[in-house]
Amino acid sequence: MTVKIRLARLGCKHRPFYRVVVADEKSRRDGKQIEVIGFYDPLQGKEDANRVSLKFDRVKYWLSVGAQPTDSVENMLFRAGLIPPKSMVVKGWKNGQQSTSQHVSPITGEILN
Repeated sequence: MTVKIRLARLGCKHRPFYRVVVADEKSRRDGKQIEVIGFYDPLQGKEDANRVSLKFDRVKYWLSVGAQPTDSVENMLFRAGLIPPKSMVVKGWKNGQQSTSQHVSPITGEILN
C-alpha cells in the first residue's frame, strides 16, 4: 500500500478550498483519508498567514514512514522548509558541450562559419 500526501478539494463551485490529507494512492481524490494534516486556501492573499496551515510534526512523521507528496504538496512543503528542493536535471548537447566559436543555423541546424 503506497501512501500519498495530497490535496482533497472542498468548498463550493468557483470557491475552492483544499485539505492536505494522507490517503492511500488508490483512493479517490475526495475519498477515504487516513489523516488530515492541514489545509490550503488559494483565494487568500499570497502573504496571508491563513493561506496554508500544516501540522509540521505529522507531516514529518508521514514523510519518515515513506509517504510520497504530490507535486503541488511538495511545493508547499518546500516553501514551508520541511523538504529540500528537487534535484535539477541539466540537459546538454548530444555531442557534448557546444563550442562557443561555432555558430549553428536555427533553421537547418548546420554549423555556420
